[in-house]
Amino acid sequence: MIDAAVAVYAELWVSLASMLRSYTAVHGLNRKEQAMVELGEEHILVRVSERWMRLDRNETEVSWLRENGSKGTMHLTVDGRLKGADGLEEELDLQAEAWARELMR
Repeated sequence: MIDAAVAVYAELWVSLASMLRSYTAVHGLNRKEQAMVELGEEHILVRVSERWMRLDRNETEVSWLRENGSKGTMHLTVDGRLKGADGLEEELDLQAEAWARELMR
């Protein structure tokens, strides 16, 4: 991958972690729980009580794993979307909000 693309995907990764922080905070406003979001160059970990989700990135591939054993793989696109195994693309912010909503239930 060329350097410019590497930088774009790194920024998208940081943005995803930031959106997860924001959306879990919003979903936790009326609750006594808050999420912890840990960001690394290749990992994001979101914890809420006993619930958690781990995201791992290898270049454009993003694998996610939940505490209940559910998992999946998506790919970051240069347009700021996540492309699922079914070929459908979801805006990064919409996917982050869906994950946050699920974790904060």
